[in-house]
Amino acid sequence: MFLGGLPFFMGPSILILLPALALAIYAQYKVRTTYARYSRVRTARGTTALQAAENVLAGEGITNVSIEGIKGILSDHYDPRAKVLRLSDPQSQSVAAVGVATHEAGHAIQHRRGYKPLMLRTSIVPLANVGSQLAFPLFFIGLIFRYQPLVTVGILAFSLAVLFTLVTLPVEFDASRRAVLALRSTGLVNEEELGAVKEVLFAAALTYVAAAAMAALQLVMLLSLNRRR
Repeated sequence: MFLGGLPFFMGPSILILLPALALAIYAQYKVRTTYARYSRVRTARGTTALQAAENVLAGEGITNVSIEGIKGILSDHYDPRAKVLRLSDPQSQSVAAVGVATHEAGHAIQHRRGYKPLMLRTSIVPLANVGSQLAFPLFFIGLIFRYQPLVTVGILAFSLAVLFTLVTLPVEFDASRRAVLALRSTGLVNEEELGAVKEVLFAAALTYVAAAAMAALQLVMLLSLNRRR
């Protein structure tokens, strides 16, 4: 999301991004193919994504989180501010949908337990959004007009976006860990299906790793441009 609008006069500095770009392409391919594969595999017990999420929340004693449907593919997410878990395919009985639903329920568990990385990520969302939108315009305007304070503000603004992607990593991996533990303890899926769930969640996790790598390397690129100019 940070690549849009990059100017073409950066020269060889843009080559810094190539490893992260390759990882991002692979991650998108991996999550798309893995999700599609296990979307065709029905759980032996006929458990739906909605039922899986409800069971995980109930097992944790969480009663103040509502579950809603949302349009889109893999648009599932947990909103800690509204305490709403949104599922893209709540009635699906596929292993993929169940895995994703319990992953999002894992975020609700994190919220309930005050998981610090989630609390930090939630608190910096507004600043990270502003930082990601303003960083490049501020940086390159400052660079063009040789106004170093503006360049510095741009770098600091983008650093907030980088921080967000880095904090996201433990949040997502921990939610997947909680999902696997919950599925195993409740018996909603068998061991073979649990292995498939792990594949789906690992593929999804790669997209967050790729995003963090891209953001970090973009920050390196900005620092390199600032130093050279």
